Amino acid sequence: MSGHSHWATIKRKKGAADAKRGQVFTRLAREIVMAAREGGGDLDSNVRLQFAMERARAQNTPKDNIERAIKRGTGEAKDGIILEQVFYEGYASNGIALMIECVTDNRNRAVAEIRHLPSRGGGTMGEAGSVGWQFTRVAYFSIPAAHVDPDKIFELAVDAGANDVITDPETIEIIAPVDAFHRINERLSAAGYHPEEAELRMIPNQEIDLGVPETLQVMRIIEGLEELDDVQAVYSNLRISDEAMAALEAA
Repeated sequence: MSGHSHWATIKRKKGAADAKRGQVFTRLAREIVMAAREGGGDLDSNVRLQFAMERARAQNTPKDNIERAIKRGTGEAKDGIILEQVFYEGYASNGIALMIECVTDNRNRAVAEIRHLPSRGGGTMGEAGSVGWQFTRVAYFSIPAAHVDPDKIFELAVDAGANDVITDPETIEIIAPVDAFHRINERLSAAGYHPEEAELRMIPNQEIDLGVPETLQVMRIIEGLEELDDVQAVYSNLRISDEAMAALEAA
């Protein structure tokens, strides 16, 4: 399983944990807000919004919540709450770089909550730009590998502008420039392929291997950050080995 698939697996596990904590509606609503703000409220032209709404519906998010989030994103809702997307940078233990994506209505609260977690686990927060150069923002698609032709997906993705297609027995991942997101999605849809995930995310330019105990130490920091209300996603340059993944799943 590739490093990106490891990340996707952890995200799915985290999503289940979010649902248990009752935070999932808030996270999904904020995702819808940012998608609508970036690309408008027209589903036909805003692919990011389409997928944000699909994820919200899959978690049984109330229709009213979805509609309010779209209106907030497009500026139709005049509720006085202004959400903004902010990235914070830093290091976990063992020199692992972190990019922390937040959607918040209060930057001071967000950074105050975030700052103590890396330091408590042996890491530190950094200045803007101190870590970001180690990551690239990309369009990302994940398609279940069962009952599909990986060669056809590879050809389709590359023709549509993808930089990389990673295949393993469970998942086919497509990595592409941000501006190819809409084009690749249209080609996949026209060919009858339905991504399990389709989003913009940060990926590390180079991953770092650690031992299992060190990996678990870093993941405890990441999981603590992900539990914060303002945090949407945490990206790292940690490569998670199969042994570490087994330990994470058993935890």
